[in-house]
Amino acid sequence: METENPADVVHLQSGRNHRSFCDLGHRGGEPSSPSSSSAFSNYSSDRSGELHSTSVQGRRCASIPPTMIASDSPDDGLISQLVSDLASCSIDEQRLAVMEIRLLAKKNNPDNRLRIAQAGAIKPLVSIISSTSDPLLQEYGVTAILNLSLCDENKEAIAASGAIKPLVKVLRVGTPAAKENAACALLHLSQMEENKAAIGRSGAIPLLVGLLEGGGPRGKKDAATALYLLCSLRENKVRAMQAGLMRTLVELMADLDSIMVDKAAFVASVLVTGLEEARAALVDEGGIPVLVEIVELGSQRQKEIAVVMLLELCEDNAIYRTMVAREGTVPPLVALSQTGTSRAKQKAEKLIELLRRRRTSDGGSAGSDVSL
Repeated sequence: METENPADVVHLQSGRNHRSFCDLGHRGGEPSSPSSSSAFSNYSSDRSGELHSTSVQGRRCASIPPTMIASDSPDDGLISQLVSDLASCSIDEQRLAVMEIRLLAKKNNPDNRLRIAQAGAIKPLVSIISSTSDPLLQEYGVTAILNLSLCDENKEAIAASGAIKPLVKVLRVGTPAAKENAACALLHLSQMEENKAAIGRSGAIPLLVGLLEGGGPRGKKDAATALYLLCSLRENKVRAMQAGLMRTLVELMADLDSIMVDKAAFVASVLVTGLEEARAALVDEGGIPVLVEIVELGSQRQKEIAVVMLLELCEDNAIYRTMVAREGTVPPLVALSQTGTSRAKQKAEKLIELLRRRRTSDGGSAGSDVSL
């Protein structure tokens, strides 16, 4: 059987590495809206304060005076003072310091992110999100860590500071905004191969599945992208299957008007590659008719990934070939073999040949209800 490389599955993102998957526009520069070039890339960014205007900027405590909103290039003394204030005994001072750091680390200030990390902000921020009982301070802290994690040089330091478990805790018990930001921070950390196992073992995957199922639009996007990255590791695929991810993915793919179709399809494609229980779950959850409908009615990218999955199902399983053929798959496959992308044409032709081989091996009887 031909094995689909996860990187090959997303060949439409040619020239992009995993880093680009996280350009999903968020708070303070964290990743947001899909483009036609990739299911996970080219999201608008630098949304500092916009997404969480009610929770971050609109809810500043009355006890905190209007701050000197941090300049784009603060001096080292200001950064050092803010880092020092993170350890303050005053919740108000901590909130103010974290909020200023969050703004300084927004996406259009990459140099500031390095300077803040070098000033020692990461460990106290991790301590804040791990130990504070104040939901708003925790939310600010997660957002600050998220913004710092946009810098590749900071990802290793954030993980080494023990941020993964606190972020997972926030994903479980934080405010809705904090949960979304925690998911996105974990997404950034999962871009590093060495973090994937630790994130999976921390209990993040069932929580990401829950966010994908019941979160807001940006939470769903971040959860899908994080799961896509994490599930390149087989042990995380197994965890995702145990968390019931395939059912959620099939439901999302079935809604062709949703912006989540592409993302759900790419995550599903990673799961079914090399994992038989994922292929069985895709079939059991009613995925075959959904994929056939995508081949017939979806966008060019959706059709391509759908035919890749159908081929993955059919190559070594005669029962699945019969199920696919009985869904009336051949006419849309023929059309795709003529009008699809070059890769979609190749996969469609190969799948048509497999279905024809099935009819021949069955002596024409089992396949007599299918026009080939």
